[in-house]
Amino acid sequence: MAPKPWSEWSTTLSHLALGVVSLHAAVSTAQCTNGHLMCAGCFIHLLADARLKEEQATCPNCRCEISKSLCCRNLAVEKAVSELPSECGFCLRQFPRSLLERHQKEECQDRVTQCKYKRIGCPWHGPFHELTVHEAACAHPTKTGNELMEILDEMDQSHRKEMQLYNSIFSLLSFEKIGYTEVQFRPYRTDDFITRLYYETPRFTVLNQTWVLKARVNDSERNPNLSCKRTLSFQLLLKSKVTAPLECSFLLLKGPYDDVKISPVIYHFVFTNESNETDYVPLPIVDSVECNKLLAAKNINLRLFLFQIQK
Repeated sequence: MAPKPWSEWSTTLSHLALGVVSLHAAVSTAQCTNGHLMCAGCFIHLLADARLKEEQATCPNCRCEISKSLCCRNLAVEKAVSELPSECGFCLRQFPRSLLERHQKEECQDRVTQCKYKRIGCPWHGPFHELTVHEAACAHPTKTGNELMEILDEMDQSHRKEMQLYNSIFSLLSFEKIGYTEVQFRPYRTDDFITRLYYETPRFTVLNQTWVLKARVNDSERNPNLSCKRTLSFQLLLKSKVTAPLECSFLLLKGPYDDVKISPVIYHFVFTNESNETDYVPLPIVDSVECNKLLAAKNINLRLFLFQIQK
């Protein structure tokens, strides 16, 4: 029997390395105790779904229990997968997976790029091999000062919004009374007939006051596990009694050992004995993938900053 050509061997290896959930060969893999493979993204998704359904996460292939402590990476498979051919999304040529990212970012002549005059308003997007021709004919360098001023004003407005956030943070850091603490959200279930997942921290002390944080998934929708979009919102509760209104600004950021991506957003509230809890506000996670990282964890560890505003 004649040996298989390399193209057939690579196809066979690709099928062997398929993730059992997403059905694609992933560079980063998790392996259950029986040796079945899952891509890292699908593994996190399985753990998050199990958390939402209050079930033990199981391997989709053999149904054995899976968790971050029970599963491990398979470095041999990851190395083999990195050498398998994969198709460039722009030029449709095939490259080893380990080289594909560099090709798509730096080398592919069909990769999508922008005109160098985008800073003065040129909206052109197109393949890299057409860039030189476009820039030579681009009309934006010949626009008058008045025409460019309109474009620059729009760009300045966007920049001002970004600077406003940073200036607000620096202003808060100059306050006399600032406190921060690491908080750990633990999962609980409501007492409803159809239970819902929520998170709550133990009581903690900041600025000489006692506080609690609560969080919920997808604003407590009935079956968040059926939704591809995942969000978290949180609420800050003052548990101490106060003799005067307590005006505070606060924000939640990722903990020191987490890799989740959270954008800083400052919230503001005046706490009194009659109004001692904020509304639920969004935890500004970048996307559903980052949210799944938090849900897949046994506990959610974040860092809370509190700034007391004094009159």
